[in-house]
Amino acid sequence: MRTCISPGGKFVFGIHKPAYSVRNLRSRTRVEKLGSDRQGTPVVNAANYPSGNIEVEQADWIYEIANPLPFRGTTFIGKGWADRSAEHPGRIKLIDQEEVSLHRWFKNQRFDPTLIDSLPRPLLLSLAVTSTDPADLVRLARKSCRFEFDDDDRPIGLCYPEGPAGKPGILDFDLFEAVANNGHLADDYKIAMVIRPGAQGGSEIVGDYHESGATHIYEYLRTNSYIGGGHYAANMADDAIRYRIDHLSGADIKGLRHLYYQRSYIRLADFLAIELPGQSMTAAQLEDLRQSIVSHRDYRQTDMAATLWGWNFGFDFSPSGYRLHASHQQIHQQYAMIPNRIEGFEGGSSAGFTDYQPFSSGDMIAEVIAAYRDLYESGFFLDYLRTISANTRMDGRSDLDSNLIVWQDEQVMLFVPKAQTSQWELQLMTKPDQEGNFAGNIVEASHQMRRSLDLGLLKAQQALAGRGASMVTTIEYSKRFSSTLTDQPLIYCLMPKLPQSMGAFSEAQLRFINGHYPEDFAAVCRQSLDELRI
Repeated sequence: MRTCISPGGKFVFGIHKPAYSVRNLRSRTRVEKLGSDRQGTPVVNAANYPSGNIEVEQADWIYEIANPLPFRGTTFIGKGWADRSAEHPGRIKLIDQEEVSLHRWFKNQRFDPTLIDSLPRPLLLSLAVTSTDPADLVRLARKSCRFEFDDDDRPIGLCYPEGPAGKPGILDFDLFEAVANNGHLADDYKIAMVIRPGAQGGSEIVGDYHESGATHIYEYLRTNSYIGGGHYAANMADDAIRYRIDHLSGADIKGLRHLYYQRSYIRLADFLAIELPGQSMTAAQLEDLRQSIVSHRDYRQTDMAATLWGWNFGFDFSPSGYRLHASHQQIHQQYAMIPNRIEGFEGGSSAGFTDYQPFSSGDMIAEVIAAYRDLYESGFFLDYLRTISANTRMDGRSDLDSNLIVWQDEQVMLFVPKAQTSQWELQLMTKPDQEGNFAGNIVEASHQMRRSLDLGLLKAQQALAGRGASMVTTIEYSKRFSSTLTDQPLIYCLMPKLPQSMGAFSEAQLRFINGHYPEDFAAVCRQSLDELRI
């Protein structure tokens, strides 16, 4: 089985120790000058043209470690690169964004700032995502679309040239998106462009969450969704604008997740004909409803198979026109449910079937559990937890930290997987109860466990933001409602995108290249959380 977990309680991995010969097949030699050193001595490329065969006596070691979950591929850690990070863990950090103001630079050079309007489009797009000056961004916003202004020249909305049923007057959609998602843009422009309900279209608001002065969130229905049956989006409202993780509060994450729990429980309750207490529910009512669902005789036979939840945090846009992450920066979460069955066909629409089972990512977790049990006659996640607790470093050093856990309480554990994907991956996982049973989905998660999950997600984002991560994809692996497995936990994977590791052929093959040991990343994440408590 392709996993680094074994019943022995130790992570299993391999080491490439390259030593090899290369037959030289080159037919031409062209030694040329590359430049000169400070003394004027020519620097040439002769080293690129060896005279004979090449003997590589010892190249850098490479650690190869299969992901604990086989369907997530394998991680390769370069020893030389990782050793440098172990000695200087501060290297595991992205540099802060520097201040950029073209408006101010033009003024200092005695140029007219209106020259911004005449920049080539790729430079406009670049400025839209990198500027930290509201003056730059306001000018770009006005160039991207037509606004309606009040008597003080403040934006109060967009112009709709085709009337109420038409679309807003957006002149350059990419520029509009890029500037509206820059957190340094003035809030009244953000509200008019993308945040006020209706600014992004006619999606119906079907729920909300608010604590006076603390948070305010709308729940939108996305009817024509990429998910069959539609999905829901919990978006921060126009009086609670959040573009950065350090602006996100505990009340915000509680509200975002409350809407997810509430919508999921209500949909299941409707299928089971359970009476609802009202349109908007308190945390106590939500827990009562959850317990009613779990105890219902038909709970495992509903038309809904599993939950689907995700969070794309962060936005970026390249000057060449590639959107690099989420559709918008404003903090939001999306969720839906996956049906048990849909109509299936074979070879065309003439031969219908009724037993096509839609995909749920949590099914892959269940398959791992079953395969591991067949192979070892042991519980995969109980062995996994034992292995994490007994972890030792791959580099064999006992003078450095070997702890993979970033944060935990009695309900959940936030940790660095031994084989990370996307380099800076974190995982949040439910813990077993005293009988060894895991909560595998949000219906099995008690009120206390849901609070721990919410806090764990916030701490994970804060830890990643403390290292400089600005784009993070988070996904949920949940157990099917019909499953009787008691050893499948609910898992969240947080996968940052790094500037020089956006994904290429290696990642497409599920080969993830890493430049640090997972223990060192866990240590700097704990450091980020410690700094928040100062």
